[in-house]
Amino acid sequence: MKAQLEQRLTDLKQEFESGEKMLQELDIKRTNLQQTLLRISGAIQVLEEILASDPESSNDSPLNGDRSTVDNSSLIHS
Repeated sequence: MKAQLEQRLTDLKQEFESGEKMLQELDIKRTNLQQTLLRISGAIQVLEEILASDPESSNDSPLNGDRSTVDNSSLIHS
């Protein structure tokens, strides 16, 4: 009986350590995603301000290209 309890204790300690490691990895991923979303949000704000300031003067801007080819979903994965 004692051997079974010791084995169960060892198993639970291993599961606990594994769970802690997974939680740390998720925290890192969350932080990275928050930073990415913050950068995207900043870029959106800058572009909106540029477009709102004087849309006519931006005709010569490289930002004034074919917007249909822009794939914003790739920004989230970077």
